[in-house]
Amino acid sequence: MLITYLVIIVYLIMASCFFNQWVVFFLADEDMDSQQRFYSTIVLVVATILWPIIVPLAYLELLKFHKKHKNIIDLLINVSEPGSYDE
Repeated sequence: MLITYLVIIVYLIMASCFFNQWVVFFLADEDMDSQQRFYSTIVLVVATILWPIIVPLAYLELLKFHKKHKNIIDLLINVSEPGSYDE
């Protein structure tokens, strides 16, 4: 029983953290009209409720992007390191 309560508490804490972070991005976008804002609010609420599914899927997309563009990312990292190019 204690484990169940602990899981629920962790779920709610993580959901509130994700919601807070996502609402900051949501409010920063001033180019949305009222219909887009309505749909974005629905997506925000659903994503907050389903974060245990959404976050791993988003991470997999990030890994796929990194794998696809690994050469470019490595090139940009090497160029931005101090002393990695001749001045």
